[in-house]
Amino acid sequence: MIKSIIKLFDQQVLFWESPRIIQRISTFLVLSFILSGICSSLAYYKIISVGPFNNVFKHPFFAIEVAFTILLILELLSLIFVLPKSVSRSLGKQFELLSLIFLRDAFKEFSHLDSFLLWSDSKETIQSMLVYSFGALVIFAVMGFTHRLNSKIRLSETYVNQTQFVRIKKLLALFLLISFFLIGIRDFIVLIQTGTYLHSFDTFYTVLIFTDITIVLVALRYTINYYRVFRYTAFVLATILIRISLTIEPYYNVALGVLTSIFVLILAIVYNHLQKWLTKRELTT
Repeated sequence: MIKSIIKLFDQQVLFWESPRIIQRISTFLVLSFILSGICSSLAYYKIISVGPFNNVFKHPFFAIEVAFTILLILELLSLIFVLPKSVSRSLGKQFELLSLIFLRDAFKEFSHLDSFLLWSDSKETIQSMLVYSFGALVIFAVMGFTHRLNSKIRLSETYVNQTQFVRIKKLLALFLLISFFLIGIRDFIVLIQTGTYLHSFDTFYTVLIFTDITIVLVALRYTINYYRVFRYTAFVLATILIRISLTIEPYYNVALGVLTSIFVLILAIVYNHLQKWLTKRELTT
């Protein structure tokens, strides 16, 4: 039974990461952007009416938000597939998503601009765009350094029963995949009924937090190494902080996201430094 479930997850990974599907996704993104731009322009100039979606399509630049939202949804999907491979890579993917969310928010603020003529009318919007843009840039830079540090972790740092641990992570990833589709279906139903898209990234991250905590608890079956357990637990804390940053008010959300990325960078620096002083037995237990 478990082998069949794991096989189902592996099939999903092969399907969504196949070159043919990636090509189709790229085509879908381009077509969505073009069609959204056309519909937004026509609705803005009152050439067509899209009923309850008139307010949604009221600005031509709304197409940018649509394209980025679809891109974020696809990135969430890739995050699920990375989870069984490496917890550190999974966390890195979460920060990639956070930086893209901030960039999307910057474009979203841009869509609120109706005039570029008066500074007094657009000051707040431009300030928000700058904060979100630089916040995303800082996270991008910090995670670049963190990724290089994590890639230097010794290959000897493996669990005794690595295969079984990966299988458990695949089961959890499949649960996360099912949750992803259920949340997406709910958001789509609300969109059709009310004309409002919920952007339930925070809901998905809530499920992700419980998944990460489960992985940490399961890892205790295979290792009692304090440094590794601390590192995994710190990753869960980072996920929680990312989840909080998705819901708190503007500017504070960017500050928290940036500080969390710096926290993970310092963790990587300290962990890599400590590895130089650990014995082979300490690395592999």
